[in-house]
Amino acid sequence: MGTKDAVIVGYDAISPLGSDLDSQWRLALDGTSGIGPLTRFPLPDDFPVRIAGQVPDIDEEPYSFLTARHQACWSSPVFKYSMLSVVRALQRSGIEISPELAPRVAVTYSSAVGGLDAVLNADRRLQTENKLPHPYANPNSCINMVGGKIAIETGAKGPITSTITACATGLSSILIGAMFLAQNRADVVICGAVDFALVEPIVAGFYTMNGVYNPKEGRENDPPQTASRPFSSNRRGFVLSEGAGAVILTTREFAMSHGLHHKAELAGWGMTSDAHHFVAPSFETIKQCMVDALADASLNPADIAAVNAHAASTRVGDKVEYDALKAIFADSLPPVCANKSLIGHAMGASSVLETIFSLQGMQDNIVPPTINYTQDPEIDIDCVAEGKRPLQQEYILKNSFGFGGCNACAIFKRAE
Repeated sequence: MGTKDAVIVGYDAISPLGSDLDSQWRLALDGTSGIGPLTRFPLPDDFPVRIAGQVPDIDEEPYSFLTARHQACWSSPVFKYSMLSVVRALQRSGIEISPELAPRVAVTYSSAVGGLDAVLNADRRLQTENKLPHPYANPNSCINMVGGKIAIETGAKGPITSTITACATGLSSILIGAMFLAQNRADVVICGAVDFALVEPIVAGFYTMNGVYNPKEGRENDPPQTASRPFSSNRRGFVLSEGAGAVILTTREFAMSHGLHHKAELAGWGMTSDAHHFVAPSFETIKQCMVDALADASLNPADIAAVNAHAASTRVGDKVEYDALKAIFADSLPPVCANKSLIGHAMGASSVLETIFSLQGMQDNIVPPTINYTQDPEIDIDCVAEGKRPLQQEYILKNSFGFGGCNACAIFKRAE
């Protein structure tokens, strides 16, 4: 154990299961789905996507640090939701960013999609009303502005970067944050990700890519809650959702010297590039990413108590992830949990939300269920389909894979 090892001292999440972390966790353990009708924009009769995972509105939150004028300027929801997750994660950590600490606080909080909605709204205004964009339109669309605004609002003055790795963004943010700590470039890092991709062209674009959930003919009226089906024989693509999550990392040295209780530590990690295809995953490099994480943690596969899978519910993706897991764990594959069955696929935010659920499970010695599961004969897996399961977890493996072949795997260790 090194003094510069990354430990987790606080986190917070907002997902389709709610805006309060404790209630989200209870719903997850109960196997409650956060998927429902898509209402983020008016749906024409022929619009091909009808369901989504939507987060609750937070305008009435007690953390009203963003004024009405501020929210009017920073109109994309990525800003208020990211800020709320960070404010609450910092509160949970017990860290106050003083002027003395500020130069040693880094920000890696990012987004895969960012505030693209602001540019789309500006374009519509230009085309339909012949009015020039709002002066904040372009700043809203800059993906690095998410981290920039977090730095401005918290006073963090250390290194700042945007870790954009598609659907792996949230986990990549944590891993890059750990690098800053290991290199003694920071003592504290604000990590995480936010995405609100439920805007018309993005939703429709995932449909034309054949990625988003497409009901079988005659099953269009199935309940939305049954649509997200990771590892299931009847999986038919991912359910697009939204959310935000923040994780506060510190060095072990900083946590000990400031009397901070750390909830878990980053034991090891791997990152690989498929160099293969723009969306189709690669077995070899996904397997290598997990192997690298185990090696970095100096662990054997048998040390892993549970896996939190990427498991987007795509036919090819789920099978490749399973094949890679099977190649590593052989006949001793531990329980594999797929949180997207509950909350859908929140793009870049998905991996940090799932990491937070994993950390909760480690603390409570329990694994939430994977719902909507029907066994696939080609995937021999224990995905906790029967309901929440008590399980002691010293080490867990978290997988996340993104478009462009961006793979990130992390092993977390329960705090002693």
